[in-house]
Amino acid sequence: MKDIKWIFVMYALLAALSIMGIGVAISFSSFLIAFISIAALFVVMGFGFKTKKKYREEGKL
Repeated sequence: MKDIKWIFVMYALLAALSIMGIGVAISFSSFLIAFISIAALFVVMGFGFKTKKKYREEGKL
């Protein structure tokens, strides 16, 4: 393993927190929290994939 890309660790943690937020929303029966968590998950995953593509094109991966 060469070195850790901390930006990807941050994206993974934020995505995991968003998924946990969906679970919390289900337990509270809250559609608002569920919608916010799902939207956050899509945004975080989108930024993660976008960053990965940029790093791959620059040859940093």
